[in-house]
Amino acid sequence: MSSLLRILRFTRTLSPLYTAVILCSVLTSAAALAVPFLIGHATDTVAGAVGGQTATGTAVRTVVLIAAAVLLAELANTVISNVGGWFGDVMSNRMRTILSVRYYDKLLHLPQRWFDGEITGTIVARLNRSIAEITAFAKTMSNAFASMLITTVAVLAISAWYAWPLTVLLLIVFPVYVWLTSLTSVKWQKLEAEKNVQVDIASGRFAEVVGQIRVVKSFVRERGELEDFSRRFSSTDATTREQSSHWHRMDVLRRSFLNLVFFGIYVIIFVRTVQGAFSLGEMVLLVQLMSMAKAPVESMSWVIDSAQRAIAGSRDYFRVMETPVDPRTAAVMAARPAGSELAAPAVEPVPGAPVLAFRGVDFAYEEGEDVLHEIDFRVHPGEKIALVGESGGGKSTIVNLLLGLYEPRRGSIEVVGRPSAELPLDQLRARIGVVFQDASLFSGTIRENIAYGRPGASDEEVHDAARRANADAFIRRFPDGYEQVIGERGLKLSGGQRQRIAVARAMLKDAPVLVLDEATSALDTKAEIQVQKGLDELMDGRTSLIIAHRLSTIAEVDRIITLRDGHIDEIGAPSELAETGGIYAQLLALQSAGDSRRLARYDITG
Repeated sequence: MSSLLRILRFTRTLSPLYTAVILCSVLTSAAALAVPFLIGHATDTVAGAVGGQTATGTAVRTVVLIAAAVLLAELANTVISNVGGWFGDVMSNRMRTILSVRYYDKLLHLPQRWFDGEITGTIVARLNRSIAEITAFAKTMSNAFASMLITTVAVLAISAWYAWPLTVLLLIVFPVYVWLTSLTSVKWQKLEAEKNVQVDIASGRFAEVVGQIRVVKSFVRERGELEDFSRRFSSTDATTREQSSHWHRMDVLRRSFLNLVFFGIYVIIFVRTVQGAFSLGEMVLLVQLMSMAKAPVESMSWVIDSAQRAIAGSRDYFRVMETPVDPRTAAVMAARPAGSELAAPAVEPVPGAPVLAFRGVDFAYEEGEDVLHEIDFRVHPGEKIALVGESGGGKSTIVNLLLGLYEPRRGSIEVVGRPSAELPLDQLRARIGVVFQDASLFSGTIRENIAYGRPGASDEEVHDAARRANADAFIRRFPDGYEQVIGERGLKLSGGQRQRIAVARAMLKDAPVLVLDEATSALDTKAEIQVQKGLDELMDGRTSLIIAHRLSTIAEVDRIITLRDGHIDEIGAPSELAETGGIYAQLLALQSAGDSRRLARYDITG
């Protein structure tokens, strides 16, 4: 129950809707409770007319008026319950919106390490399942349970007025029935959690396979993926059988107990009527009231079942919501109004300080397994620095640390003379433009992708960035030009086209620091030449950090930093390192010998 109360606190902005739902429930219950009294009165009127105590004409007029009153009560019930249902629908939808937006907001600000241990499809499946279960319960509560609860309380009060033993029996049946139902909760929720794990994994794999369908088809893995998907869902069958058997055994016990108690209630009503304590109308009234009280009790298992699903869903939901975010991200979230874009960098560079500086940095993805050791170098304004080393040597890790995706285990990183750990992440990342090996485009239009870093950019600014990235010509050949939809991850574009759009995106961002993370290594020679023209334009006048480009590009940088097993091996100008016999000199020798196989170890092309 605490989980459900937490949801209510989490969505307290919906209080006006909660109030409207409760008010409608009260009015609906009042209309429903009026009907048994009216029918009871009609019964006594008919009995009086049949027994000769009431004139027939008078009785007819009375019962017609009573029938009209019943009609009005039923119509009121119909209208008000539907108004309450409307408020309930709006409330549940807004709750879904609030929970979804906050979940998404949380995901966007979680540290990179959290995503390293999660599957994208599983994250999405968990969101859909958790919020669907929570909002389904909220809708059930608003449209039915609140009214049943109010009706039950009213029935207890009315039955106490007529015959206190009836109230005593009802007061016994409610808590005992709930207690018997709650006995199943621990085991039921444990089994539900086991099912959810399998369903989330299967759903996550489903999303992953759809996103990689070309790979699946090319390796003829359709049957294998289907079998794995089927196996995970099939594994929930046994769990469901155990869960359902346990639940329905308890349901037999609960309902048998309920039937025995209501047997006693009806015996009391019928015997007291025979003894003259109740009139026929009062007997009918009480029987109808008891039926109204019995309905919510019988529905209790359904309500609790829905509540348990919501509780299980809310636990998964809040497990993510409770994950700590980077303190710098938390500061940005607190300072920025909801829905606003990132602010322009406000931190001024320290005069004379390096643009970038790594000072004795050690880093490990896993505890005790450092992948970087004593990384120490400086990058001054306008310098072009290349990082060279074997694949897995730590080049991309340095970029990840620079972007604040991870924190060093030891040492510090400085940007514009200030420790990056003290810079708000939005300001840190606003100073750095990145072109990755994978262009990482989105499924919208070309214009949206180029303007991703500056959504408010004008068309002329977007077109100018595309021209400088050597992309304008091919963009205009599309039927819709810059409004061309490019498909998921830009699948409708060639590799070279995707990279040129990524370069244009970095150009439009116009950040003072540029990082090229193997931006052309996956392209063929022609596409690489086209993209390189855009990169040369982009690097002009900027401080640049380049990872494993072509040797011809590396030869033109100011300094090269070579990495070996996570350590800095050498730092120097290309002409200097060409003579030392180190990694760079070895690469030059391999290129001269045409040894492309060994060059591939370093992600370098000739």
